[in-house]
Amino acid sequence: MTAHALAGALADDGRRRVFAAVALGSTTVAEVVQRSGLAARVVLTGLRRLADAGLVTGADGALAVDEASLRAAARDSRPADDAAPADDPVLRTFLRGGVLSGMPAQLGRRRVLLAHVARQSFEPGTRYPERAVDDALKPWCAAGASDHATLRRYLVDERLLTREQGVYQLTDAENQLTGQ
Repeated sequence: MTAHALAGALADDGRRRVFAAVALGSTTVAEVVQRSGLAARVVLTGLRRLADAGLVTGADGALAVDEASLRAAARDSRPADDAAPADDPVLRTFLRGGVLSGMPAQLGRRRVLLAHVARQSFEPGTRYPERAVDDALKPWCAAGASDHATLRRYLVDERLLTREQGVYQLTDAENQLTGQ
Protein backbone atom coordinates (compact mmCIF):
# COMPACT_ATOMS: atom_id res chain seq x y z
CA MET A 1 0.00 0.00 0.00
CA THR A 2 1.33 3.42 -0.92
CA ALA A 3 0.67 6.65 0.92
CA HIS A 4 -1.38 7.70 -2.10
CA ALA A 5 -3.53 4.56 -1.86
CA LEU A 6 -3.94 5.11 1.88
CA ALA A 7 -5.10 8.67 1.33
CA GLY A 8 -7.47 7.52 -1.40
CA ALA A 9 -8.96 4.83 0.81
CA LEU A 10 -9.65 7.36 3.56
CA ALA A 11 -10.72 10.24 1.30
CA ASP A 12 -14.41 9.38 1.62
CA ASP A 13 -16.18 10.53 4.81
CA GLY A 14 -18.15 7.28 5.09
CA ARG A 15 -15.01 5.13 4.81
CA ARG A 16 -13.29 7.29 7.45
CA ARG A 17 -16.24 6.76 9.80
CA VAL A 18 -16.19 3.01 9.15
CA PHE A 19 -12.43 2.88 9.70
CA ALA A 20 -12.75 4.92 12.91
CA ALA A 21 -15.44 2.57 14.22
CA VAL A 22 -13.21 -0.45 13.59
CA ALA A 23 -10.19 1.35 15.09
CA LEU A 24 -12.27 2.14 18.19
CA GLY A 25 -13.10 -1.53 18.69
CA SER A 26 -16.14 -2.45 16.61
CA THR A 27 -15.60 -6.05 15.50
CA THR A 28 -18.85 -6.79 13.63
CA VAL A 29 -20.78 -5.10 10.87
CA ALA A 30 -23.66 -4.46 13.26
CA GLU A 31 -21.33 -2.71 15.72
CA VAL A 32 -19.85 -0.58 12.93
CA VAL A 33 -23.36 0.37 11.74
CA GLN A 34 -24.33 1.38 15.29
CA ARG A 35 -21.13 3.26 16.10
CA SER A 36 -20.82 5.04 12.73
CA GLY A 37 -24.49 5.87 12.25
CA LEU A 38 -24.27 4.79 8.61
CA ALA A 39 -26.59 2.48 6.69
CA ALA A 40 -25.55 -1.18 6.54
CA ARG A 41 -25.07 -0.99 2.75
CA VAL A 42 -22.66 1.96 3.15
CA VAL A 43 -20.78 0.15 5.91
CA LEU A 44 -20.42 -3.04 3.86
CA THR A 45 -19.15 -1.11 0.84
CA GLY A 46 -16.75 0.86 3.04
CA LEU A 47 -15.44 -2.28 4.71
CA ARG A 48 -14.87 -3.95 1.35
CA ARG A 49 -12.91 -0.97 0.03
CA LEU A 50 -10.92 -0.63 3.25
CA ALA A 51 -10.10 -4.35 3.12
CA ASP A 52 -9.07 -4.04 -0.54
CA ALA A 53 -6.76 -1.17 0.43
CA GLY A 54 -5.24 -3.27 3.24
CA LEU A 55 -6.54 -1.13 6.09
CA VAL A 56 -9.07 -3.50 7.64
CA THR A 57 -9.02 -7.24 8.02
CA GLY A 58 -11.86 -9.57 8.83
CA ALA A 59 -9.72 -12.49 9.97
CA ASP A 60 -11.65 -15.07 11.99
CA GLY A 61 -14.88 -13.14 11.36
CA ALA A 62 -13.80 -10.27 13.63
CA LEU A 63 -13.07 -6.90 12.05
CA ALA A 64 -9.78 -5.27 12.98
CA VAL A 65 -7.39 -2.63 11.73
CA ASP A 66 -4.61 -4.29 9.74
CA GLU A 67 -1.79 -2.82 11.80
CA ALA A 68 0.94 -4.74 9.99
CA SER A 69 -0.20 -3.28 6.67
CA LEU A 70 -0.27 0.24 8.14
CA ARG A 71 3.25 -0.17 9.56
CA ALA A 72 4.47 -1.45 6.20
CA ALA A 73 2.85 1.51 4.42
CA ALA A 74 4.51 3.95 6.81
CA ARG A 75 7.87 2.27 6.32
CA ASP A 76 7.51 2.01 2.52
CA SER A 77 6.15 5.53 2.02
CA ARG A 78 9.49 7.06 2.85
CA PRO A 79 10.92 8.06 -0.53
CA ALA A 80 13.88 5.82 -1.25
CA ASP A 81 15.11 7.99 -4.11
CA ASP A 82 15.20 11.30 -2.22
CA ALA A 83 18.96 10.90 -1.79
CA ALA A 84 19.61 11.01 -5.56
CA PRO A 85 17.59 14.16 -6.36
CA ALA A 86 18.98 15.90 -3.27
CA ASP A 87 22.04 16.82 -5.33
CA ASP A 88 19.91 18.99 -7.59
CA PRO A 89 17.65 21.58 -5.98
CA VAL A 90 15.21 21.44 -8.91
CA LEU A 91 14.70 17.69 -8.53
CA ARG A 92 14.51 18.02 -4.75
CA THR A 93 11.78 20.65 -5.13
CA PHE A 94 9.65 18.99 -7.81
CA LEU A 95 10.00 15.25 -7.07
CA ARG A 96 8.58 13.38 -4.08
CA GLY A 97 9.19 9.65 -3.97
CA GLY A 98 9.73 9.44 -7.71
CA VAL A 99 6.51 11.32 -8.48
CA LEU A 100 6.14 14.84 -9.83
CA SER A 101 4.90 17.19 -7.11
CA GLY A 102 4.75 20.11 -9.52
CA MET A 103 5.99 21.41 -12.83
CA PRO A 104 8.41 24.35 -12.85
CA ALA A 105 7.23 27.43 -14.70
CA GLN A 106 10.79 28.53 -15.38
CA LEU A 107 12.07 26.98 -18.64
CA GLY A 108 15.55 26.10 -17.37
CA ARG A 109 14.21 24.33 -14.31
CA ARG A 110 11.57 22.54 -16.35
CA ARG A 111 14.28 21.32 -18.73
CA VAL A 112 16.29 19.85 -15.82
CA LEU A 113 13.23 18.04 -14.49
CA LEU A 114 12.20 16.78 -17.93
CA ALA A 115 15.74 15.54 -18.68
CA HIS A 116 15.62 13.54 -15.44
CA VAL A 117 12.22 12.05 -16.36
CA ALA A 118 13.49 11.18 -19.85
CA ARG A 119 16.67 9.55 -18.50
CA GLN A 120 14.76 7.49 -15.96
CA SER A 121 11.95 6.45 -18.32
CA PHE A 122 13.54 5.69 -21.69
CA GLU A 123 16.56 3.85 -23.07
CA PRO A 124 18.72 5.43 -25.78
CA GLY A 125 18.18 3.86 -29.19
CA THR A 126 14.89 2.20 -28.25
CA ARG A 127 11.76 3.09 -30.20
CA TYR A 128 8.51 3.35 -28.22
CA PRO A 129 4.92 3.37 -29.46
CA GLU A 130 2.76 6.11 -27.96
CA ARG A 131 1.03 3.70 -25.58
CA ALA A 132 4.40 2.60 -24.12
CA VAL A 133 5.42 6.24 -23.67
CA ASP A 134 2.14 6.95 -21.87
CA ASP A 135 2.61 3.90 -19.65
CA ALA A 136 6.14 5.03 -18.77
CA LEU A 137 5.00 8.57 -17.92
CA LYS A 138 1.82 7.78 -15.94
CA PRO A 139 3.69 6.82 -12.73
CA TRP A 140 5.40 10.23 -12.74
CA CYS A 141 1.95 11.85 -12.68
CA ALA A 142 0.46 9.80 -9.81
CA ALA A 143 0.25 12.84 -7.50
CA GLY A 144 -1.81 14.79 -10.01
CA ALA A 145 0.73 17.58 -10.52
CA SER A 146 0.64 16.95 -14.25
CA ASP A 147 -0.87 14.46 -16.67
CA HIS A 148 1.00 12.04 -18.90
CA ALA A 149 -0.13 13.70 -22.15
CA THR A 150 1.17 17.10 -21.02
CA LEU A 151 4.41 15.54 -19.84
CA ARG A 152 4.82 13.74 -23.18
CA ARG A 153 4.20 17.01 -25.04
CA TYR A 154 6.81 18.82 -22.90
CA LEU A 155 9.37 16.09 -23.64
CA VAL A 156 8.76 16.42 -27.38
CA ASP A 157 8.66 20.25 -27.28
CA GLU A 158 12.00 20.29 -25.42
CA ARG A 159 13.40 17.85 -28.00
CA LEU A 160 14.17 15.24 -25.36
CA LEU A 161 11.98 12.79 -27.27
CA THR A 162 11.43 12.67 -30.99
CA ARG A 163 8.12 11.65 -32.52
CA GLU A 164 7.79 10.20 -35.97
CA GLN A 165 4.56 8.54 -37.14
CA GLY A 166 3.47 7.85 -33.57
CA VAL A 167 6.80 6.30 -32.55
CA TYR A 168 8.96 8.01 -29.92
CA GLN A 169 12.67 7.83 -29.21
CA LEU A 170 15.08 9.44 -26.75
CA THR A 171 17.03 12.09 -28.67
CA ASP A 172 20.75 12.71 -28.93
CA ALA A 173 20.08 16.12 -27.34
CA GLU A 174 19.16 14.26 -24.13
CA ASN A 175 22.38 12.25 -24.29
CA GLN A 176 24.43 15.44 -24.88
CA LEU A 177 22.65 17.22 -22.02
CA THR A 178 23.53 14.44 -19.56
CA GLY A 179 27.03 13.88 -20.90
CA GLN A 180 26.43 10.33 -22.09
